[in-house]
Amino acid sequence: MLIKVMFLVVFFGVMLGVGLYSRKKATDVDGFVMGGRSIGPWMTAFSYGTTYFSAVIFVGYAGQFGWRFGIASTWIGIGNALIGSLLAWVILGRRTRVMTQHLGSATMPQFFEKRFNSKAMKLISSIIIFVFLIPYTASLYNGLSRLFGMAFDIDYTICIIAVALFTAVYVVAGGYLAASVNDFIQGIVMLVGIVMIIVSILKVNGGFLGSLDALAHVSDTSVSTSPGVFASFFGPDPTSLFAVVILTSLGTWGLPQMVQKFYAIKSEDAINKGTVISTLFAIIIAGGCYFLGGFGRIFNVDVANEGFDAIIPTMLSGLSDVIFAMAVVLVLSASMSTLASLVLTSSSTLTLDFIVPLFLKNKKDDKKNMLIIRIFIAVFIVISAVIAINQHKNANSFIAQLMGLSWGALAGAFLAPFLYSLYWKRVTKPACIASFISGTGIMLSNMFFKDAFPEILKSPINCGAFAMVVGLIIVPVVSLITKAPKEEHLEKTFACYEETVTVPITEALNVVKKAKKK
Repeated sequence: MLIKVMFLVVFFGVMLGVGLYSRKKATDVDGFVMGGRSIGPWMTAFSYGTTYFSAVIFVGYAGQFGWRFGIASTWIGIGNALIGSLLAWVILGRRTRVMTQHLGSATMPQFFEKRFNSKAMKLISSIIIFVFLIPYTASLYNGLSRLFGMAFDIDYTICIIAVALFTAVYVVAGGYLAASVNDFIQGIVMLVGIVMIIVSILKVNGGFLGSLDALAHVSDTSVSTSPGVFASFFGPDPTSLFAVVILTSLGTWGLPQMVQKFYAIKSEDAINKGTVISTLFAIIIAGGCYFLGGFGRIFNVDVANEGFDAIIPTMLSGLSDVIFAMAVVLVLSASMSTLASLVLTSSSTLTLDFIVPLFLKNKKDDKKNMLIIRIFIAVFIVISAVIAINQHKNANSFIAQLMGLSWGALAGAFLAPFLYSLYWKRVTKPACIASFISGTGIMLSNMFFKDAFPEILKSPINCGAFAMVVGLIIVPVVSLITKAPKEEHLEKTFACYEETVTVPITEALNVVKKAKKK
């Protein structure tokens, strides 16, 4: 117990210290929400990764999908690294930074407003973001509190309140910069922790080959009659596995808390470095989490009574005190970093895109705007904490389902409009609004009228992947049959990609040399 407490005291002390230090630089809205657009590649890449991978991944998804697909669940982590990180940075990174800086937008709703000259799109998207980030946040508390309960025998409610309070303090104090610095520290903890935990878990059954052999002897006729299916390349259900890969990988392209990382990055050179760092981080963390979860069936877990969320905590319960303490800090790091990003995104969006335009006369009063953002950070945390406590009493609402609802609605609504808007001038306002409606409508229908859906779409995970695909089809189709945007507005919007940039002669010569070699 002393070891666990010492780990936590040091961890919380560092987080609060960073928050108070960063307060000096969070003096205006731009600094508080985006760190003054001066965040370097390492911090941006780690912030992207730690926001991406939380307790939802480590406890919820890794446990549930490792149980369902066996060792094949590792493909989910690989998809997260290659699609959710590498391709996201390559396809969205530069264009997002250039266009959002050109338009002067600090949030995704502001981007939609200025890209399509539509205040209605800003208001609608800000409401969607605020509403659907709440269940995601609630799922973070759930996964974290299960491990805390095992480690310290603390009541679930106390765990939630403590985590919420500490996160609120450093985010309210230092804003985006504090969150980014802490994300970097938390990312290092996650990298070290996941490697230590995987090695320790595999040792329980005689190393990797011993664990794989044990997994090959596991059978579950309710899932598959094929022998050794849980140790196979694609597992017992490749179709559902593919849907999970799509939701958890491609979905990040439309999540406001993820895309906003590109707004704040320092330079285009930082984007290139950040792409490599972020991808490597994702391979280790996501690949490691799902790889670990794939061995869940060789441990004695009563899934029928305790649920999927008990799988990873049960696997960790027999480890040494030091390793278990590291696991607690790892999940704490993953959860607090994601929670910080979610509350900052949600509160800044609601304030800048809803409250300020509708209710404030002086819309450029930075002090008042920052005060409102800080108030809504607290409001958002309180609402999500209350939902998490109530959700804990319902044994059928697992972490993965909560996250599936949130990701499906947000990515289904925003992925297609945001992606197409960066590249294609012909995208229209009605097409984007149609995607907003379809994404949220599909997921809400799945939530309240699940039985009306085909069997494959009853799962919010599969339904979320379906919502994204529908959006990718709706936006181009509706754009082509509706009135094209005004050419003058489009020319001004896309002029940012045609601007001439002056670079040092040494850099220019390096580009010429590389071109000649090719």
